[in-house]
Amino acid sequence: MVGHKVPIHPLRANANVLLASVFGPYAQDDQYGSRKNNPMELYHNQVTRVQGGFSLRMFHRSFGLLMIQANIDAPCTVLDFPRREEFIRELQSNEYDIIGIGSILVNIGKVREMCSLIRRYQPGATIVVGGHIAALEDLHRRIDADYVVRGDGIRWFRRFLGQDEEAPINHPLVLSAFDARMMGIDLPNGRGHTAAILIPSVGCPVGCNFCSTSAFFGGKGNFVNFYETGDELFSIMCRMEEKLSVHSFFVLDENFLLHRRRALRLLELMEEHGKSWSLDVFSSARVIQSYPIAQLVRLGVSWVWMGLEGKESAYAKLDGVDTRRLVKTLQAHGIRVLGSSIIGLEGHRPEDLEEIISYAVSHDTDFHQFMLYTPNPGTPLYHRHLEEGDILTEAELPLADRHGQYRFNYRHRHIPGGQEEEMLLRAFRRDFEENGPSLYRLIRTMLQGWRRYGDHPDPAVRDRCARENAPLRVAYAGAVWAMRKWYEEDPLMRAKLDELLRDLCRAFGLRTRLLAPVVGRFALMRLRREERRLKQGRAYEPRSFVNKNEAALARKQSRRFRVEIAAPAPAPHGIR
Repeated sequence: MVGHKVPIHPLRANANVLLASVFGPYAQDDQYGSRKNNPMELYHNQVTRVQGGFSLRMFHRSFGLLMIQANIDAPCTVLDFPRREEFIRELQSNEYDIIGIGSILVNIGKVREMCSLIRRYQPGATIVVGGHIAALEDLHRRIDADYVVRGDGIRWFRRFLGQDEEAPINHPLVLSAFDARMMGIDLPNGRGHTAAILIPSVGCPVGCNFCSTSAFFGGKGNFVNFYETGDELFSIMCRMEEKLSVHSFFVLDENFLLHRRRALRLLELMEEHGKSWSLDVFSSARVIQSYPIAQLVRLGVSWVWMGLEGKESAYAKLDGVDTRRLVKTLQAHGIRVLGSSIIGLEGHRPEDLEEIISYAVSHDTDFHQFMLYTPNPGTPLYHRHLEEGDILTEAELPLADRHGQYRFNYRHRHIPGGQEEEMLLRAFRRDFEENGPSLYRLIRTMLQGWRRYGDHPDPAVRDRCARENAPLRVAYAGAVWAMRKWYEEDPLMRAKLDELLRDLCRAFGLRTRLLAPVVGRFALMRLRREERRLKQGRAYEPRSFVNKNEAALARKQSRRFRVEIAAPAPAPHGIR
């Protein structure tokens, strides 16, 4: 059943709920739709794909499931990244009244299998499926689920459980990533090291025609705001700071700075209370350019994911913006930029590919994402291609392969099918070869920020700058030393790294000069080992998580107590 008219579950908030992500493993080709070229790693998959041992490896929790769990009164367990056998074991070990599955389109095979397993082991459970997979219009005919939820899952579940769906949103306390790794070295993880996730809104009112997130939450002009005011966000961030020992926040919002009144009120409160927080944000170019750089710095904007799309892409969010100049301005103030470019826009032709890639690479962003122009179900772009009749059939391209890093899911007007992945790889390689490892670029930008703001008169700006750039003194200086050795035979890249290491030593003095080679030798050894592992086919998988809310923990404790009371007393020692 799809739609908003949903009956209330008979058990209401007494229903026992399980929310699960699709099962792993993920970075392999299998019968359920996993693909080697589409691992469960956002950065390695779409950003640092060809950078080998320099690639940023990390995983992110299923934040949508955790948001739902934090906002329902019923006992709720989240099972994140289970193996198939772990999912089966959970079904065999615990009885659930409602089982929800969150997924994207390419994992439809796994969702189908999970629904089948639920029917086998828990036939009385109500099955709910949501996430971007729900945009597939005939999903309810492809899988054995009771409900398919499109849009805001929090309000849907509250309605289903008989709760007030308009009640204030409770934000979960969750770190943004786990098991981060680079150059074969495990990066500091956990409390005090990793940013907290902050989700102010979902959707995007800008409404680019290809944007699945915008379409999923209402399309152009619409979005779902969880928090209307800067005061609400400030309160949540203070709580996260206290409970998670964090000073940085990954703001998972398609265009956070677009809500200017909220952002500026947050800035007022940060200044009033002397908060030296760091914010990693997504932003369109026009929006971030509309803020004075001093405001961005005082707000703590340290990292920006920005759509560059492509030369002459004709998206309104880029009108009147010199994106190359904007990137350089942000970097000059220590703000790292992840630029996102599209390969295969409607006017792109194979003979123009070198110019298209050159334009993207010329931005010299710290990180660069390349994706295929993909009409995903639910988007205006998809509906247009559907009407034109050029969407590929599943016999031509299975749903599991429609992830934007392999093939077009439609017949492109100018680019023959089969060339797409190589076009993407050429873009990734050019960016890597000409601009160097993203780690090098990141360190270079951070050093610019340190030089500009290391002795800033505002103590909050100064403290944030000192905290963010502390790794430059030893760890990152050592990484640059190792990269110099790695690029021994590349005079252009070696010269860039020589200059950066000299600049680091000038900025931080004798200790950096002495320790960089020590740390660098260790880093080089780990990098070489990592490269050998990757050439042998090593893949990384996320570990599994089980999270229970307070109601679920209380229910588990209550059941244990009842079992202990009902069990026969053991015989006294020595009596048989």
